[in-house]
Amino acid sequence: MAHQGTGYFDSKGHYFKSPNEATESDLAALLGRIGDGDSLAPGIAVMLLEKRAEVERIFAEHDTMLAESEAAQKAAAEAAGNVTKLELPAAE
Repeated sequence: MAHQGTGYFDSKGHYFKSPNEATESDLAALLGRIGDGDSLAPGIAVMLLEKRAEVERIFAEHDTMLAESEAAQKAAAEAAGNVTKLELPAAE
């Protein structure tokens, strides 16, 4: 007898039984072929999804470090006199 079910699809339209499988497929496709022989991308995709919170934390820390570094470089350049401040005309 036929019955109704739920399915999940990756960005290429491939069917998966769970959202994790569909997301892992998209991550593996994003990573591309890694390594010799069978690609390591599917395994890496699974690990990325499993360690999502840690990966997001690392990227957030990275973004903070980049912002701090950029601000420090800008402040150092201004202190050294290498930056000329432009005066913008008043908006009319």
